Amino acid sequence: MAGSTRVHVVSDVHGNTEALARAGDGADALICLGDLVLFLDYADHSRGIFPDLFGAENADRIVELRTARRFEEARDFGRRLWDGLDRERLIEGAVRRQYAEMFAAFPSPTYATYGNVDIPGLWPEYAVRPGITVLDGQRVEIGGRVFGFVGGGLPTPMRTPYEVSVEEYAAKVEAVGEVDVLCSHIPPEVPELCYDTVARRFERGSEALLAAIRRTRPRYALFGHVHQPLARRMRIGSTECVNVGHFAATGRPWALEW
Repeated sequence: MAGSTRVHVVSDVHGNTEALARAGDGADALICLGDLVLFLDYADHSRGIFPDLFGAENADRIVELRTARRFEEARDFGRRLWDGLDRERLIEGAVRRQYAEMFAAFPSPTYATYGNVDIPGLWPEYAVRPGITVLDGQRVEIGGRVFGFVGGGLPTPMRTPYEVSVEEYAAKVEAVGEVDVLCSHIPPEVPELCYDTVARRFERGSEALLAAIRRTRPRYALFGHVHQPLARRMRIGSTECVNVGHFAATGRPWALEW
């Protein structure tokens, strides 16, 4: 890429295929920080895999329980709904349908990592066409700058599909090393970046990411995961930390140009 370079960054796509197809317009590359799957839309309980299977009324109830942090009750409620059904087969089939649409919508080139609700084992089947690069604990050069990618999330009471141990996550951060732009799905462990003002709870951030930012001082740390954060951006030392936005709701990518 000669001259100036423009990169668009999205996170938390959650089934917004129509906007994803336009997300790379005017950019030299698209970066996706994960959470392609829409299991349950907390803003519209009629959308997602869960209400497709069990209806909006049951979705209302499970959202109510989770929002109240009554996670054991939510799990018991879910178990009763799933009783007698082949949960894994039904979820995998629905996720495959969503992935087929979204990977087809990715422009070329796209650099993507996993979110905590993604299923990494399925990605190789869809990220097969030229121009899609999947990275996790890896780095790549775009327009003369080095970007590092750390996918997934840390253990939570929600038990989402791609949560890894604190040690495994820290090892991925360490493998990325010094980069110009540190890309992850979850934020560094900073209260203002982790608190969701609508859900009224702290989401899980990473102490390993925070330590790496302080130690290696990338120009930017980009992430998503927290849909309505208390702070969308802040500076940690010389690093600009940016929540790139809840793409499922806004349909707008965040732009980085140099």
